[in-house]
Amino acid sequence: MQVRKTGAADALAGIWGLLLTGFVIAVLYFARDLLIPLALAALLSFLLSPIVWRIERYIGRVAGVLIVVLLLFLTACAASWILTRQLVDLAAKLPDYQQNISAKIHELKVPGGTRFKRFSRAVEELKKELPTVVPKAGAAPSAEPVPVKVVGGAPDATPVELAQRIVKPVLGPLGTAALVLLLVVFMLLKREDLRGRFIRLVGQGRISATTSAMDDAGRRVSKYLLTQLAVNVSYGTIVAGGLSLIGLPNGPLWGVFAAVMRFIPYLGPWIGAAIPIGLSFAVSDNWTSPALTAALYFILEMAVANFIEPWLYGSSTGVSSLSLIVAALFWTWLWGPLGLVLSTPLTVCLAVMGRHVPRLEFLSVLLSEEQALQPHEEFYHRVLTVGLNEAGELVYAYLKTHSLTELYDAVLMPVVAAAETDYRRESLDLEQRAAVMQSIRDIMDDLATRTPPESDAAPACRVLCLPARAERDEFAGAMLAHLLREQGFDAKNAPASLPAAEMPQLAEKSGADAVCISVVAPSTIIQARHLSMRLREHNAGLKILVGLWGAAENTAAATQRLRASGADEVVVSLAEAVVQLGKFSEPLISEAVGAPIPANEEERLEGLRALGRINGKPDPELDRMAARLARILEAPIALITLIDRENQWFRAQAGLPDDVARAGRVPRNLSICGHMVASNEMLVVEDLRRDRRFAGNPLAKDTKLRFYAGVPLRSQSGLPLGSLCVFDTRPRKITEREKRLLVETAGDVMEHLQAVANA
Repeated sequence: MQVRKTGAADALAGIWGLLLTGFVIAVLYFARDLLIPLALAALLSFLLSPIVWRIERYIGRVAGVLIVVLLLFLTACAASWILTRQLVDLAAKLPDYQQNISAKIHELKVPGGTRFKRFSRAVEELKKELPTVVPKAGAAPSAEPVPVKVVGGAPDATPVELAQRIVKPVLGPLGTAALVLLLVVFMLLKREDLRGRFIRLVGQGRISATTSAMDDAGRRVSKYLLTQLAVNVSYGTIVAGGLSLIGLPNGPLWGVFAAVMRFIPYLGPWIGAAIPIGLSFAVSDNWTSPALTAALYFILEMAVANFIEPWLYGSSTGVSSLSLIVAALFWTWLWGPLGLVLSTPLTVCLAVMGRHVPRLEFLSVLLSEEQALQPHEEFYHRVLTVGLNEAGELVYAYLKTHSLTELYDAVLMPVVAAAETDYRRESLDLEQRAAVMQSIRDIMDDLATRTPPESDAAPACRVLCLPARAERDEFAGAMLAHLLREQGFDAKNAPASLPAAEMPQLAEKSGADAVCISVVAPSTIIQARHLSMRLREHNAGLKILVGLWGAAENTAAATQRLRASGADEVVVSLAEAVVQLGKFSEPLISEAVGAPIPANEEERLEGLRALGRINGKPDPELDRMAARLARILEAPIALITLIDRENQWFRAQAGLPDDVARAGRVPRNLSICGHMVASNEMLVVEDLRRDRRFAGNPLAKDTKLRFYAGVPLRSQSGLPLGSLCVFDTRPRKITEREKRLLVETAGDVMEHLQAVANA
């Protein structure tokens, strides 16, 4: 029943919209004599407002408006006088060009030897062979036409009537122009008052939105008109100069004509070029001038339309090219030639109103150059109608200008929620829903393969993503886990099939430091609250984050209830979740983790004592080895160290800060090499700040170290006595060749130490 009511309401709304549209178009057509002057006056007001605003600061508004309008009037009169003189001069010269026109027409005739000429002759001969029509007997011979004398015709017009016929077509446009100028004066003088009345009339209480719309429209239209005026005047000046150089008479006339025609979208420039090109045929006694004239217009128009205008206008209009063409046809049909000139500014105003007024949003959709569909809507559409290939192309095009976090937050997550909502509304069937989810899963799997492999470093924080209820929540958890792994977290995602009662045990087994519960509509916070209480009862120290992905309303109340249930924080986007989990991990890495002591520590120390003094005098050979290693690996710091029970001693170094080098040692509990000695294996940390063991190490913080790679210096019995290592101040990777170089150099260092001990 509700569906029927909704359908009937939509039908009535559609009919009402059509009737309203027809009424508006009828008003625009039948009231054009009133609306055209108003539109022209508003257009000139937009154009002159910036100039008046700058002048009135010095001489006042009234004087500024009158001066600007007077200058406009004088400019129009001067242009009209020049054009009239040019037209009279052209009319006087036209008879002189008759001979050139006849010669060119003669040249364009088809030569007599062509097939067309032979065909014409054949037709003429066939006409002669046709039998003539003989008049019937008794028929009267054809008579000559008899002249007819008109009696009682209209009397000749009186001088007064003749004057009316001549003056009336002139007074009409002059009266309209005077009315437009008068309206412009009052619009400029009372622009704040008119602005307030328009807001009161149209805004309907939405003062902020209406003000924004008017500011946007005024800025776009003013910028467009001023820029177009400057471009067209420059265009006309170049045309006038170029035609004068070519030798075409009345160059200023055609320059002004070209500048005026360029206000007409798309067709205007070519209309402005047609008459001068035709005149060049009449003026010139050769074909060079017509060719040069056509080339001038073509090259100039291509340069202006394809390079200068896009560079100057940018997005000043905000209207698509197709919309401008359709609008030009529409306004020309309504208001004639003046509608064609006004089409672009009027269309810009309509598009801006649609952008700011919700009920007129359809105007922005129809006219604006902005994308009709948002990225997530376009992706959803492509998955449903086209397939995974088109959707995948959209995803990778989006990633060229946006981050992976933005892709998940703004594109894939809304699609998951939309598919679930449409499925509940029965707009999607089960098969379509499964196809959408599988497409998203395939794209996520492909994105995971394109990311760099995980580092060998220990994770900064272990995070477990838990779904609140359904598969959609699992999808959100998978996206978050992917983002966290890229940030150096050890992140895992639990399946939606796992019972809620088993999730606390899973969090304990995984050693998670924090969990994130995913809630995607139409899932509710009820499941998240129950799961939060279970997790808090099982582990009081666990950090619990709840993600209400995409939620925009009532988040404050939901956050309060979730925190009462045991959650530590609530977020609504993946970007916020990554930041919040980073805050959770800070206490975990704020303190340095001491190096463990190996089980054979006494045997290792005995082997170290066999080398003699481990803090002996400098050894130039070891310094040379350290410097050579730093140079080859392009690392700022290289060390050769020996580690006893309490300290790490520097036997040789290259690039170490002076204060640290003078100390000659660091405590073993702060030693990064101590971890490597404890494992007796090569240790590579690509980013020390993302490794829980070393992110809080004061030595790494003070020296701003980020990268470490070291190998143990082993005795003949294989015991680790010290280290050969390199540091860098930026995160980096290490190749297999560089690893082999470290191992080989470590062997050379131990041979040298043994030789020195035995000497």
